[in-house]
This record gives sequence, structure tokens and C-alpha cells, in this order.
Amino acid sequence: MTKHFKYFLLFLTFNFCLFNLFCSQRKIDSLLLVLKTAKEDTNKVNILNALSRNFWQKGSYDTSLIYARNAKSAGLKVNFKKGIANAYNNIALIFYYKGDYEQSLKNHAVALKLREEMGDKQNIATSYNNIAIVHFYKSNYPEALKNHFAALNIRTEIADKRGLAGTYNNIGLVYYELGNYPEALKNYFSALKVMEENGDKQGIAFAYNNIGGLYANQHNYAEALKNYYASLKIKEEIGDKQGVATSYGNIGSAYQELKNYPDALSNLEACLKIMEEIGDKNGIADSYGNIGNVYYCLDNFDEALKFDLLSLKIKEEIGDKQGVAYSYKSISNVYAKQKKFKVAEDYVIKALALFKETGHKVGINESYGALEKINYARGNYKSAYDNHKLYIIYRDSLLNEENTKKTVQAQMQYEFDKKEELAKASQGKKDAIAEGEKNKQRVILYSVICGMILVAIALLIVFRALRTTRNQKKIIEIQKRTVEENQKEILDSIRYAKRIQTALLPSEKFISKALQKLRT
Repeated sequence: MTKHFKYFLLFLTFNFCLFNLFCSQRKIDSLLLVLKTAKEDTNKVNILNALSRNFWQKGSYDTSLIYARNAKSAGLKVNFKKGIANAYNNIALIFYYKGDYEQSLKNHAVALKLREEMGDKQNIATSYNNIAIVHFYKSNYPEALKNHFAALNIRTEIADKRGLAGTYNNIGLVYYELGNYPEALKNYFSALKVMEENGDKQGIAFAYNNIGGLYANQHNYAEALKNYYASLKIKEEIGDKQGVATSYGNIGSAYQELKNYPDALSNLEACLKIMEEIGDKNGIADSYGNIGNVYYCLDNFDEALKFDLLSLKIKEEIGDKQGVAYSYKSISNVYAKQKKFKVAEDYVIKALALFKETGHKVGINESYGALEKINYARGNYKSAYDNHKLYIIYRDSLLNEENTKKTVQAQMQYEFDKKEELAKASQGKKDAIAEGEKNKQRVILYSVICGMILVAIALLIVFRALRTTRNQKKIIEIQKRTVEENQKEILDSIRYAKRIQTALLPSEKFISKALQKLRT
């Protein structure tokens, strides 16, 4: 792969953690309309930051920077820390894409400090992530890892799944640069799994892109292209212009390695077109460089030189010293192929000076190798031998660094595993608490159900008792009525008999009179 691949690989990790890339003009127009009547309060700060983000997402960096700075000023007037922090974050992102990494780090540091003062954990993690990415691009991998691990701790603590996916992805990128491809792939797949669970299309596209890059670096271009095309399809669906450009760039580089130069050029040119549309200077410069490499492979040295010089011009404008050095080296290669050895040597020497200035040992090593070949071709064997010795010295130094890298890598792996264990323990504790709550709820539910069953049984018993009582009462009433009727009949019989008796027997007065008559 070309040296520009690293740019395409990292390219969108900021956006993965922070923003949705696509924003319609209607949204911008709506925000501008609201801004006209906005009062000097926190709402105005939020509107200005939103405008900055939307213009940034469209690739209009200069306009975005104006609104971000206005948001910062408005935030300071009303002492709105969150809005001020967001403004600094936007400014830092803009400087990153404009190629000014020192200004980017400076503004990210201010944003981080403000967010720490507020205790805004989610955005603290975001700041750590963004700082790590700038260090990664500067090839400062220890600082990149330090900040990624800081982000990982916070995102684990607050259960930010989307953020965790981004952190896994970024740790994978660092392992990739360190040459530990199994660990890089492991982290990429961890990120992909989380993003698939969340249904995060943008994140899934990033994961496919990075997995493809890893396969490409292992020369497995069939798998690389499979993942690049999967990433491209999703990015086209969600309208992610920068992401689409990235995929075209990666696909083009893969085809170049396969020596399929027509497809390589068509994809790299598609990438360049989008980069020009969105005004991404870094992307434009790297696209020029990659296209120049294809023409170099085709032995079309005039076209190769034209694109290398275009790339160099932009790299010089944005102050990308390492990029300028690589452009010098590419230009030197073209002149060497044309047997213009003096000009080729001049460009390599300029490249070497910049590589030394930036401490880029790989570039220094390659430059001495190029000088050896140029001097040998010119018949300057002593200089060729001297450069060969320096080439060997830096090669051995790199081999020693590789051993050191492995030691650092082992330490990083230990720290990462330790953090993962802590994260799992923390999650296990949360799961145990959640399970305890579930058990508690189940006990309460079962108690309520049992209580309801007991109440139902009691009601049934009471109901049956009442029904039995009613039946007994009815029987008693019937028996009482029967007794009363029988008594009535008896009394009626007695009264009737008495009336008969009274009617048949003479009265005492009648008997007395009758006896008197007999006496006379």
C-alpha cells in the first residue's frame, strides 16, 4: 500500500464519535433563519455551534471556523461553559482537517479542561478520543493509546455502547500501526459487533473500512476489496460524502497493488472529485499523491510528476512536513526513473532533511536507500557505500525499535486486558444488581399473586358459608311456618270443640230453675 493509506484508514474516526456526517442545506437555512432573531443567551451559542458543525460536515471549513469562533465569543459573554467547550472542540476539528495539528491539540486541550470542570463524562471521553486521534496521525502512539484508554474507562463506566465501539476501533488502529494484526482485527470485530447490535450503519461502515485496510496490509486484497465495497455501499446509503471518498481511495489503492491500474485510477479519481467538492485539502493532496503513484507504475512519468507536484503544493500550504517529505521522495523516484539523477538526488536530500527534522526514522532509512541507488547509478561508488552504511544503521535501529515496540505492545496488552477485566467486573456488578432487582420484583409479584389467591379462597369460603346460612334460614322459616300452621290448626280445633261443648251443655241457671220446678 502507499503511504497515503494511513490517511484513508483513519480519516473518519472523529465523525464516528461525534457527528452524523450528512446535513441538508435546508437545516443550515433553518438555523440561519433562527439566528437572525436569537437573543444573546445560551440558545444563540448552541445555534452558532450547530451551524459550525453543519458547515464542517459539508467540508466548508473556513465558514465553519467563523461560526465556531462566534460561538466561543457568545458563550464567554453569557458564561456558558458547555457551549464554549463545544466551540473549542469544533475549532480543534477544523484545524485537524486543515492540517494544523498543533492548533488542533491546543483547542482540544481547552475543550477537555472545560468539560472536566463541568463533570461532563461523555464529552470528556470524546475529547480524549479526539486528542488520541491527532497524536495517532502524528505517529505518537504512546500518547494515542494513553488517551484512548482514558476514553475507554469513562465509556465503560457510563455504559456508552456507541462510544465503546469507537474506542475498540481506535485501539485496533493503534495495534495495526504497531504491526500486531491479530489484536487489531480482534478489536475491529469487537467494534463491529457492538455497532451491529446498535444498528449503527455509519459505525458498521467504519469497521468494514478498517478491516479491509488490515487485510490489504496482509496482501489479502480479495478480502480487502470485499470489506471496502461493503463500507462504500453503506456510506452511499447514508449520504456520507467524505466516507464515500475514503472508500474510493481505499479501493483504488487495493487495485493498484493488484496491478489493475485502470480500476485503480477510476476509483482514485472518484475520490479526488469528492475531496475537491468538500474542500478537504488533506484528502485532495493524498489523492493527487496516490494518482501520481499509479502513473509512476504505468511509466507515465510526466503525469506522475504533475500529480506529485500538485500534492506537494498543498502539503506545503497546510504545513504537513512529513507529507512534504514523502512528496519530495516520490518526485525523486520519478526523476531517477528518467535518469535525471542530479535532480533526483536534490529532492531526496530535501526529503531526508525533513524526515530528520520530524524524527521519522522509516523515512530517513528509505532516503538513505534511495541515495545509495542514485549514487551507484551515477558511478559515485564511495557515496553509494557511505549511504549504504547509513541505510544499514537506520535499518538496524528500526529493528531494535521493533523489538521495543513488541515490549511496549505487551505492556499495552496487559493494561488493556486489565482494563477489560475491570470493565467486565463493573458490568458483572451491575448485572448482579439488576438480577437482584429482578428477583425482588419476582418475589413481590409472586407474593401479590399468592395474596390474591388466598383472598379469592377466603371469599369463596365466605360465599359458601353465606349460601349455607341462607339455605338453613329458609329451612327454619319453612319449619316455623309449618309449626305455626299446625298450632293454628290445633287451636282452631280446640276452640271449635269448646263451642260445640258450650252449645250442648245446659247452663247452671237453667239447671237451677229446673230443679226448683221439681221441688214444687
